[in-house]
Amino acid sequence: MSQLKSTQHNGQMRTVGRQMARLLTALYDRPQSTFTLADAEAITGLNSRLASSLLHKAVGRGVVSRLKPGVFIIVPPELGSSAEYAGNPYLTAVRLAGKAPCFISHASAMEIHRMVTQPQLVVFASSSKRIRSRKLHGTEFRFVFIKPDQYFGTVKHWVTKQETVQISDLERTIVDGLRQPEYCGGVTEVAKGLWMRHRDMQVPKLVDYALRLGIGAVIRRLGYLLELYRIAPESELARLRKSLTSTYLPLDPVLPKEGRHLRRWRLQLNITPQELEAVRAT
Repeated sequence: MSQLKSTQHNGQMRTVGRQMARLLTALYDRPQSTFTLADAEAITGLNSRLASSLLHKAVGRGVVSRLKPGVFIIVPPELGSSAEYAGNPYLTAVRLAGKAPCFISHASAMEIHRMVTQPQLVVFASSSKRIRSRKLHGTEFRFVFIKPDQYFGTVKHWVTKQETVQISDLERTIVDGLRQPEYCGGVTEVAKGLWMRHRDMQVPKLVDYALRLGIGAVIRRLGYLLELYRIAPESELARLRKSLTSTYLPLDPVLPKEGRHLRRWRLQLNITPQELEAVRAT
């Protein structure tokens, strides 16, 4: 009885041996599209050297694609000759992080939360472990380091029918954007995201997150935008103002330090209020 399994590749049938067929069947049954060398060893019963050899050949045939050392993904048969396959970018980011805790953040979270109008070309994830950023099959994966006590404000997001990733919730996404606007296209883009979803935002939670991070620039920028767009009661704005120091910081650190100083929020307005008000029309 034949122990071979065939999949379509480059216009021809890709024939895989008994061990590879067993591995693919087990992974499809789980269902699990990404897997490790250790998974392959456990399923096939092969030792590390033989399992590595099996996967090396499978990569060469375009049956699986290598994400990083020891981590692989099944290439869907319908992709034909496209052996360079990274799968769902958010799942891939989590796989690249390995065992390190991480969540999809910044511009990527904004895209998931429908806070952007342009497609994002970089996948951002935050982790309490330092992870090297890398480019994989044309997609850039950038990992942002956060302290362990800054790991909060995440929710589960289904990326396939079976698999989930952690992403920053609406409020945490805004706070991260105001902390590092350069990872979101600048403060104007974050302001646009805030306005687009302001009816779904929990303002007390936004203020809590900003105060919990304890970063002066975030507190200033958040307070200013909440007041400008009139989406926070005075009691919440007062909570933010209470923690201000006398130092002035730029509204957008990506732009040149110019423009008038606003004493109320200790900000240098290097984006005009008119420019930010125009966001509401988009």
